[in-house]
Order: sequence, then structure tokens, then C-alpha cells
Amino acid sequence: MKTQSLLLAASGVILLSACAAPAPAPAPAPAAPPEPVFQCNADGARFAVGQQLSPQLEAAARVRAGAGTVRALKPGEAVTMELNGGRLNLDVDARGRVTDVRCG
Repeated sequence: MKTQSLLLAASGVILLSACAAPAPAPAPAPAAPPEPVFQCNADGARFAVGQQLSPQLEAAARVRAGAGTVRALKPGEAVTMELNGGRLNLDVDARGRVTDVRCG
């Protein structure tokens, strides 16, 4: 009799556990915001030609050109040649003055 009671209790537990609601699926992770897309327009940075290069001038030229990044290119300096439509290039002479602005 004791064995029957034990089997009956175990059967009841198994049946009840089968009726339990499944665990909810975890919520999907929020998607990262998309990276901004920058399109450089060198005309906006033409004001920098003839001026002494400084971090403030680089920042202002980048913003006015709508570029995501800016780099100063000194005479004879090795640079990468990949095209980046969101990058502003500031050509600088040996004295540190901006001689040209272009995108790429």
C-alpha cells in the first residue's frame, strides 16, 4: 500500500509538472543604434586654407564639411589611399598652414 501511495504521488507530481507553463523566452537584446553616415563636402572647409593647423581648426573644418573624421597630411608623409567619403583631408605645408582641403 505504501508503494502504491508513493507511485501515485510521483505520478501526480509528474502530471502537474507537465502542465506548468513554459518559461518565457528571453526578450531580444535591443538593437544598437545605427552608425551615422557622413558625407564630406570640402567646400564647407575651404575657410581653413591659409590658416595655421590647430585642433580647433580641424574640428571646425570637420563639422562644416559634414565629415566624420579629419586628417592632416604633411609634405612627404605616407598615407593610406583607400577612399573614405566621410573623411576630410587637410593638406598642410612645412610651416603647418593648410594649403588645400579635400574629401576622401
